[in-house]
Amino acid sequence: MRIGISVCSSYSVEDPREGARFMVERAAAARQADLDSLFVGDHHVTASPYFQNTAIIARMLAEWGDKPCGALYLLPLWNPVLLAEQTATLASIAQGRFIMQCGLGGEKRQSAGMGIDLHQRGKMFEASLEILRSLWAGEEVTETKYWNVSRARISPLPPEPIDVWVGSAVPKAIERTARMGDGWLASPGLTYKQATDSLNRYRQACAEHQRKPSAVAIRRDVYVGSSSEDAFKVVQPYIQKGYRGFAEEALMFGSVTEVAEELATFAKLGYTDVIMRNLSSDQNEALATIERLAEVKAEVNKEVEGLGE
Repeated sequence: MRIGISVCSSYSVEDPREGARFMVERAAAARQADLDSLFVGDHHVTASPYFQNTAIIARMLAEWGDKPCGALYLLPLWNPVLLAEQTATLASIAQGRFIMQCGLGGEKRQSAGMGIDLHQRGKMFEASLEILRSLWAGEEVTETKYWNVSRARISPLPPEPIDVWVGSAVPKAIERTARMGDGWLASPGLTYKQATDSLNRYRQACAEHQRKPSAVAIRRDVYVGSSSEDAFKVVQPYIQKGYRGFAEEALMFGSVTEVAEELATFAKLGYTDVIMRNLSSDQNEALATIERLAEVKAEVNKEVEGLGE
């Protein structure tokens, strides 16, 4: 199993440089911990500082190595020619493979602020992904239904194919992922049973479309404490405030061994990647979790290797 990180892009700070510094520090810590991948998210029209994906991941790559990296893009919110150029440029900057995570985006205020009709986003997503792949391949593209694109080409082209992981949760979206995506990104709020059921649904859809995914990933909000007691003490206030509306079972927290054991259960299910997000918003606690993930990763690998013996 591969353990990656999606670094938080939202920070309640008075000085925006402080939030950007936090992200750079977390990227450097992730490399030091030998994590397997580095990502950032995508959100727009925000009331508090949210550091935009293309610009910030480009800066963070200066702290990263040659392992996979990428960013999430909510495709209907982006002009596909601009996005193809930016992702191809990022792929050229990256020393490792570039992965584009993508989704529909369903927040009304965000879509309205970006001038997007929510009812069109499913069709826009599919059209955008088709355009992106054609442009990445060096083809000329004309599209008049959504973006009025005429004879577009991009340069530079990605130095190697960009992997596309599609985030999805409901059955129709999971079917689309199996049909169009290279990999699947399961939602972070799933309970263990929901993660099991959704994975089975995705596998069935892949079989129906005769597709073999490059990755089967799930996001998890994580805090690794110095002990079980430390983890419980840090996480309880977040749970009491109804953290993101998630069930407590969907959160991953505990000692190094406890978190490793829980991660191993997802490996046994068939997930190839867990993309962790820092559960604690405190920078020191976030950095401590990333540092301890090096130990977690070592324990998970031992347990998974033991299953194959």
